[in-house]
Amino acid sequence: MGPLLPTREEFYAALAERHGAERQARFQAAKVAICGLGGLGSNIAVMLARAGVGELFLLDFDRVDMSNLNRQQYFVEQLGMLKTQALPETLARINPYCEVTARTLKITEGHIPGLFDGCAVICEAFDKAEAKAMLVQGVLENYPTTPLVSGVGMAGLDSANLIRTRRVGRTLYLCGDGVSEVADGLPLVSSRVAACAAHEATMILRILAGDLEP
Repeated sequence: MGPLLPTREEFYAALAERHGAERQARFQAAKVAICGLGGLGSNIAVMLARAGVGELFLLDFDRVDMSNLNRQQYFVEQLGMLKTQALPETLARINPYCEVTARTLKITEGHIPGLFDGCAVICEAFDKAEAKAMLVQGVLENYPTTPLVSGVGMAGLDSANLIRTRRVGRTLYLCGDGVSEVADGLPLVSSRVAACAAHEATMILRILAGDLEP
């Protein structure tokens, strides 16, 4: 016999006590896309599931390997699995009432039109600068009114206080220190990557709650 799960009502009532009923209702009604399920994306997904976001749309094409385990939300027994299979397993253990849709896809410019229909927020969580730029440009062109949250600079072991969130234009939010990229040969350290992921997740929740930057 497995563990006794709380009912959906009990689960979300507990979250409403923490977040407030109106804010929690906004989280539950939202669909968020997360592009890239590595150090940023897997941590962001966990944070949003814990916050009670109603639907997550996960996109990645990679498999879990040993180099991921120092900073990503995967387990040893998931080595070799597609991240689009492994992460939904983890999220189901955290929030069994979050609707998770995962698609194994290496996103190109041609995929973007129509891909994010119905999403309240799109989250960019890629590793490579060129992939980040492609997605940001494609989203701004095809979804000009949909908020986009992107990670820019979280490598190395400089102070986490250098990581910040800033708004660029009407719908783009950039989270990170803006300079420390993986391509510079810097290490990827769990705590600093998670700090940037927390900035992205917090900005997403603020957008969903209506607490937009001025």
